[in-house]
Amino acid sequence: MERFETFTVLMARIGRSIKRIKTEEMARFQLKGPHVSCLYYLSLCKSMTAAQLCERCEEDKAAISRSLEYLEQHEYIDCRQKNGRRYKSPLCLTEKGREVCRTINERIEALVAQASQGLSEAERETMYRSLTLISDNLDHICRAASTGAAMPPEKETDK
Repeated sequence: MERFETFTVLMARIGRSIKRIKTEEMARFQLKGPHVSCLYYLSLCKSMTAAQLCERCEEDKAAISRSLEYLEQHEYIDCRQKNGRRYKSPLCLTEKGREVCRTINERIEALVAQASQGLSEAERETMYRSLTLISDNLDHICRAASTGAAMPPEKETDK
């Protein structure tokens, strides 16, 4: 039980800290988390559709739609097709959007470096590999629980 408590408490603390930092940092730009997620993924690609952003940002269609409406109104993004099929129309960053992304990305890099102080590159790689495995395992557990599938027997691991 101690491992469970430690794991869940640490993950919750990390999640709360990240959310608080995001909120405080993005307030300077009058942006919220989903706005930043959309800008971030659009900065990685030349263009994306709202459907692709939903998948990448792991947000529902309504949240992405509200975010894109805000970003377009404030001239961070542009919808290339104005034919009424916005969900499948290519979206791209404007010059204003690209500039904000550069500033945000620089700040993110600084915060990540600050948060990972004291970790060697090998420790950082192990941490990300471990978190990815844990995330994948939890996703599998959630899918199995939602379908009523039986869980595979627990593997013996070093404790």
